[in-house]
Amino acid sequence: MASWDEVRQIALALPETSERIAADGSLSWRVKDKLLSWERPLLRSDLTALGLAEQPEPVLAAWVPDLGAKNALVADGSGVYFTTPHFDGHPSVLVWLDRIDPAELRELLVEAWLARAPKRVVSSYLDTKN
Repeated sequence: MASWDEVRQIALALPETSERIAADGSLSWRVKDKLLSWERPLLRSDLTALGLAEQPEPVLAAWVPDLGAKNALVADGSGVYFTTPHFDGHPSVLVWLDRIDPAELRELLVEAWLARAPKRVVSSYLDTKN
């Protein structure tokens, strides 16, 4: 349902966010040089853990506020969010990009941005929203 163009549009609309393209062509978005979301091709170990032979669709990784938020998203039963052992103990979640609704993607990316942006930037952003 969502696309990389939508990820780009949402992320770059957030203050002080930039996009980077790695040497392998993968995309990432950062706020003040802190990673908030990135394209995450699944590794062989990820595929094995998920019981997959190959990656069926694009995967987005995004920071979340804490492990509780991650666990809640993964457990929501929607089939949109997941994790792999590689991300155990890490406050980020994996997302099947083709399955997430654009409005939900926006919420996820804003939350990732709020978790990673400097406090003064967050404060200024929140002041403009109220």
